[in-house]
Amino acid sequence: MPSKISLNVNGADHAVEVEPDSMLLYALRDNLSLRGPKFGCGLAQCGACTVLLDGNAIRSCVTPVSAVGNSKVVTLEGLGTPEEPHPLQQAFIAEQAAQCGYCINGMIMAAKAFLDQHPHPSRDEIKQALNDNLCRCGTHMRIVRAVQRAAGSSKP
Repeated sequence: MPSKISLNVNGADHAVEVEPDSMLLYALRDNLSLRGPKFGCGLAQCGACTVLLDGNAIRSCVTPVSAVGNSKVVTLEGLGTPEEPHPLQQAFIAEQAAQCGYCINGMIMAAKAFLDQHPHPSRDEIKQALNDNLCRCGTHMRIVRAVQRAAGSSKP
């Protein structure tokens, strides 16, 4: 039976009516109409559903809503706006790092969590940090350049 569960998403409090064991991804997409996190594999293996939970990158397709508690969730929509993109989003735009765009949510969210902890990473550290996020279009080199740009480790 659905329950009202409180979530703090992108800085705002929301009450969603969901089954407590339903996945956070579905609450974000179906109840809050957020389209950044994508359903990819449903097994936490591709990264398309990545969001930040108290600053840590998590896979929302396997995280039950009931496990979120009082934590703060940030989705791609919570980073910046079309008028004022977050520096990481701007770097992805500048490097034209998206082809089909399906993986980009997860890449940006994983990169955000990583850069918050490692503000001046090496190229190899960036590649390792994004290793578990899959991109079928082959834009990995542009994605790495975008993260380097956001970190200030490459020329604009």
